[in-house]
Amino acid sequence: MPCTQPSPNYTSPSESRGYLLAHTNGGLNQMRAGICDMVAIAHIINATLVVPKLDKKSYWQDSSNFSDVFDEDHFIKALANDVKVIKKLPNEIGSSMKAVKYFKSWSGMDYYQEEIASMWADYKVIRAAKTDSRLANNNLPPDIQKLRCRACYEALRFAPQIEAMGKLLVDRMRSNGPYISLHLRYEKDMLAFSGCTHDLSPAEANELKTIRDANDNWKVKDIDPMEQRSKGFCPLTPKEAAIFLCALGYPSNTPIYIAAGEIYGGDSHMGALQSRYPMLMRKENLASSEELEPFTNHLSQLAALDYIVSVESDVFFPTYSGNMARAVEGHRRFLGHRRTISPDRKALVRLFDKIEQGKLKEGKYLSDHVIESHRNRQGSPRKRKGPISGTKGTDRFRSEEAFYVNPLPDCLCQGGSRNLNTSIIIS
Repeated sequence: MPCTQPSPNYTSPSESRGYLLAHTNGGLNQMRAGICDMVAIAHIINATLVVPKLDKKSYWQDSSNFSDVFDEDHFIKALANDVKVIKKLPNEIGSSMKAVKYFKSWSGMDYYQEEIASMWADYKVIRAAKTDSRLANNNLPPDIQKLRCRACYEALRFAPQIEAMGKLLVDRMRSNGPYISLHLRYEKDMLAFSGCTHDLSPAEANELKTIRDANDNWKVKDIDPMEQRSKGFCPLTPKEAAIFLCALGYPSNTPIYIAAGEIYGGDSHMGALQSRYPMLMRKENLASSEELEPFTNHLSQLAALDYIVSVESDVFFPTYSGNMARAVEGHRRFLGHRRTISPDRKALVRLFDKIEQGKLKEGKYLSDHVIESHRNRQGSPRKRKGPISGTKGTDRFRSEEAFYVNPLPDCLCQGGSRNLNTSIIIS
């Protein structure tokens, strides 16, 4: 169960030394994590936090402001005992009093208390040019870790209109019974970035390569798709997701919410999943165009709706470990280790290939093997994973499990778990 209350030694903000501006970067869930880290950093350096600016220049090209996506007034009020938050910088602050700083990735207390806090001697405003992964995952004081959880899971809630529509979608999914949220990462940008082309036509593979070559932000251009897939670096295809769910024992009448953007290839690639699980639902099936109109052309707001439906689902199944998958998994752990299936893609690929080659048939053997190999990959309580042995420097930090993927033990106490659900759960 969540336990985020500060210790008796925790101090509320004293007189602020200056202002912290934060320009977030990335998609919705990358920005969420960055915002929460900026809350903790503002507390560490005794700064007044100005409501962060959302990324409007990334791939999403979303013009949404903070208050369009999040409940700004609640955010400010909920953090009143932790950090002073204001909506905008006072007009009297001059440009000569501002400094732009790229905070070092995965930095700890010493860096912020010494190097960053020393900047107050010369500047009144520090602007964080980026917000992703600027705070260490581990080895921070317990009260700072708890503050990150209060920021992420209590203060940073979505704007009222998003919360209301998200609840409506959840209620409409629940009218069909317990449901799975399938985060199907089979969009054009994902496949182009990862270089994954399994089950695609030569024309489709060429189109994705053209997109990757044209994107200057994607540094790796020459990718061996077969090697990517064999190492488990590719999202499961819709067909593979269907085989996997069947092997786990989910019946064909299971309602499934597709938490994703436009699936690459549309019906041509969704057929195998649709035929096995005809009760596939999307936002567009559950709500009218008039109901969704306020969120149209705002990808971060549409992603927020998927986030809500996924957090509240009976089972969450991401086909790839991207930013949303990790954020939703962490939120579900925080709420009581709700069931989240993490497919072992590297092992599954070998099984899928045997099926395609006619060396293995679907049935009891496959089902027993898949169920047993995923018994401990369904969101049960465990401590956050540390770095991979032998890694050093930034690679060491990068190999750690991110704080927001698993806030255990920092923000969770012993207690009941919601990892026991309904009739659609296969134990």
